[in-house]
Amino acid sequence: MRRLILAAVAAVIATPAFAQAPQNCTPRVPAGELVKPGTLVMSTNPTLPPLQFVNAQGQLQGMRIELGNEIARRLCLTPEYVRIEFSAMIPGLAARRWDMINTGIFYTEERARMMQMIRYENNAVAISAARGNPKSIRTEDDLAGKTVGVELGGFEERSLRAISQRLTQAGKPAINIRTFDNFAVAFQALRAGQVDAVTSIDAVAAEYDRRGEFPRVLHGLNATPAALAFRSRKLAEETSWALQQMLADGSLERLFDQYGVGIADRAFAIVGPQ
Repeated sequence: MRRLILAAVAAVIATPAFAQAPQNCTPRVPAGELVKPGTLVMSTNPTLPPLQFVNAQGQLQGMRIELGNEIARRLCLTPEYVRIEFSAMIPGLAARRWDMINTGIFYTEERARMMQMIRYENNAVAISAARGNPKSIRTEDDLAGKTVGVELGGFEERSLRAISQRLTQAGKPAINIRTFDNFAVAFQALRAGQVDAVTSIDAVAAEYDRRGEFPRVLHGLNATPAALAFRSRKLAEETSWALQQMLADGSLERLFDQYGVGIADRAFAIVGPQ
């Protein structure tokens, strides 16, 4: 497992910090709690527009990137991002390759037993169809026997498999589930006609629909909070403080409103091993 983590990390691009920590500002997190002193290293998979993506200039953009930058600023840390596939994020966090998973990881009790989690963002699963919806997908039953793409190892895959199981229990054909390394590749497969639909999150499906690329034919499925995840309890506590400060001054709601995202837990409680 350790070799797999190292290989994955070697293949990613470490993105330089967007902004330096404020001068004459003492970091709120001890150096021993961080991968790099004075730096908040965050993992992200920038394949989810408009929440996290790479623009034409190769720069990281999106709501979660802006959120991570602001959390770092309030903690007097310099933000730094590691771009990596989701499947390597939890093992990489345990191996101290980054301090925080900032990719909108869905909250589950199983995950909360492995790491510190702060539920901050309302989210749900959606289904995008090919342009024009040629397969007439309008309900979950319409997914029976269809080939559907999804990112490997995430909550979206789990949700899709649960739908497939319900279909088979009702005597209908199972969904032919094709997993991909990330959502960008899954949507490329949809564009190429290699899959009939793609399962992603609501905000991403809504963005592709807004662009006129892929209609969002189902949404609001399996609504579950998304979270930030940490190895360090101290860093989680300070991040909770930063989020509470953003909520108090209105900047968090302004950011979320800009992207059509709701706040999941206004207390920003930390759930994880003590």
